[in-house]
Amino acid sequence: MRKRLYQIIFEAETRAGRSFDVVLLWLIVGSVLLVFMESVPTLGRAHARFFMTTEWVVTVIFSLEYLTRIWVSPRPWRYIFSFWGFVDLVSILPTYLSLLFTGYHYLLVIRIFRLLRVFRVLKLVRFIKASEMLYTALRSSSVKISIFLLAITAIVVTVGTLMYVLEGGANGFESIPQSIYWAIVTVTTVGYGDIVPHSFLGKLLSSMVMIIGYAIIAVPTGIITVEMSRASAAPIHCKACGQPNPSSARFCNHCGQKLLQSDPEPPPASEASEDDS
Repeated sequence: MRKRLYQIIFEAETRAGRSFDVVLLWLIVGSVLLVFMESVPTLGRAHARFFMTTEWVVTVIFSLEYLTRIWVSPRPWRYIFSFWGFVDLVSILPTYLSLLFTGYHYLLVIRIFRLLRVFRVLKLVRFIKASEMLYTALRSSSVKISIFLLAITAIVVTVGTLMYVLEGGANGFESIPQSIYWAIVTVTTVGYGDIVPHSFLGKLLSSMVMIIGYAIIAVPTGIITVEMSRASAAPIHCKACGQPNPSSARFCNHCGQKLLQSDPEPPPASEASEDDS
């Protein structure tokens, strides 16, 4: 029985497993829509009992599903501490937390992350490959992005402190953290306008920060774009073991054999004759 339930719950190859996942996905969509509707004041007050009853019914169903997944899993702790196990647990906690804290049940919208299972259910391989490529690009650019964020942190701290010295509390820059908040809003070109400089030097510094902000936005975009182009490049297959490797690799990641890069194409005959002349 546990083996049969495991095939239905964790696998989508069988007809029963596919039907289970499709019903589960529609139930997730319905529960998230109910949270949206309950947040509307007129609907929430008029149908409070309906929303509360439906919410508890759905939560009990998801709780039983979560416990069943643990029971039928060959390695329960591996599932509990996995990404899907964490999402499944977090999707049912807000309802129970609402017994102690008012308003926490609105966090049930976290269930929308469970819709990611649609890629497995519908076998959308091309979307899975695209997500893997994006993950590879983000992982490859993580060090560069971290250094970039560290540099931005140093800039906003310095600019915020300077603005605090130039403007002071009379113009809204009451503290260095408040001034750093203004620097972050300005560098990111958000510009809420709740705090603005009034002195000439403050406006001059603000103008410089705005101009720098446009250049700063382009940096992480360029880094991630380069890494995505590398991730999407055709892999190099090792002639020794036949395993694919990134296009920028010089040695095989599997056997260590040196990879033979393809020779560049020779120039056209017309260009070669012109060079000789």
